[in-house]
Amino acid sequence: MRGALIVVVTAGVLFASAAPAAPPEYPVSFIKVDELKRFLDRGTRADIIDVRHWEQYAESHIRGARSMPLRVVADRAPEISKTDLVVFY
Repeated sequence: MRGALIVVVTAGVLFASAAPAAPPEYPVSFIKVDELKRFLDRGTRADIIDVRHWEQYAESHIRGARSMPLRVVADRAPEISKTDLVVFY
């Protein structure tokens, strides 16, 4: 894969009430959970970021995911991989 492939995984409920945002300045793809699982099963390196509140993350999260609440993503952007698959959910 050339460059960073950024994949955003969202649950309909998570963003159902969110106001539409401006289009991102970089390529974004939306995938389903089973597609993410196929990537991981093939050995694709992924930076999986759970953007929910800590309590929700602690209750249940994808194994290997790290917590980065949506409100702090912009501030913590330097921590996000620029070369691996990046998944926000």
